[in-house]
Amino acid sequence: MAEERESLSPTKIGLGVLWPAFWTGLAFKLAFVLLFLAMGIMHFEGRLGLAFIMLLASPVTVFALPIITMGLDSHIGEGAGIALLFLLSIPIDIWALGIVGRTFFLERLRREPPDGLGMTLWWKSALVGAIFLPILWLVVGTVTSTSIAVAHSLLELEFLKWIPIAERISIELTLWGSVASAVLIILLLIGVSLIGRLIRNMAQSAPAVSENYQGLITRWDLMRVPTDQSLMLTSLTGAGAILSVLFWMALPVTTPHPHECCKKPEVKAEPPVKPLESLTKNEKVIAQLSAQVDALEKQKTDKPEAETDKGKAKGKAGKDKDGPPAKKP
Repeated sequence: MAEERESLSPTKIGLGVLWPAFWTGLAFKLAFVLLFLAMGIMHFEGRLGLAFIMLLASPVTVFALPIITMGLDSHIGEGAGIALLFLLSIPIDIWALGIVGRTFFLERLRREPPDGLGMTLWWKSALVGAIFLPILWLVVGTVTSTSIAVAHSLLELEFLKWIPIAERISIELTLWGSVASAVLIILLLIGVSLIGRLIRNMAQSAPAVSENYQGLITRWDLMRVPTDQSLMLTSLTGAGAILSVLFWMALPVTTPHPHECCKKPEVKAEPPVKPLESLTKNEKVIAQLSAQVDALEKQKTDKPEAETDKGKAKGKAGKDKDGPPAKKP
């Protein structure tokens, strides 16, 4: 076990602390992100979505963000919510680094975590990020633009001009994307290694733990249980309820509505079907129709009799008009 602790590289130590700290604080940060987006006080550019995730996820960017935004003239978004988000992320990062750091010191390094470990890890990580991340931003941007130009010039050679446009786009994207991604990954590993070295130096100056493995497990369990559980539950429930109410109060304001020229016609909902009423109505209609049919049939049978009586009446009237026949002398 001691050999395993000694064999931990700075990169493994840095990832072992930063990666769990990222997931520990991300849920709380995303709650504020959704609230600020609903309130309309924060807007990000779509092409820098990955950069936004990097800046939001890691505690090493609290000082690097203003440097990249103002010093390197890189516009990642607008709104007062960006600055407010990173200010609110500071206590979340300190809390997450404190929990993860104490667990990592006890479990992997078998060292006593010093007092104020979360605060110490935060300001050292932020200092490294303030120096290293702007360099990473410049290097990756320069490599990306150069790779794009080189890939485009390669495909403009005479013996490659026969390649169709769709395949040309795919080849260019593969060429410059592979180079830029490789450089980005290498630089990120170097940055994580720098933070890992700082953590290892802190661990070397810390005393070794006196408990055995069973004692360490007991300490981990006690670390997970808050001192006042009811207070913690009440605080989390109240904060969640307040954030939910604020979110739903702000959301309808920013919900897009169609323009007056593009409004859809109102569609009235059809009333629910009632079988009994439908059957009763159909019976009434059938009765009315049958009565009309009977009336029409009776009218047809009465019409010839009326015409016959009328003809007899006309004949009798003609005989009366001519008078009795004259007697022969």
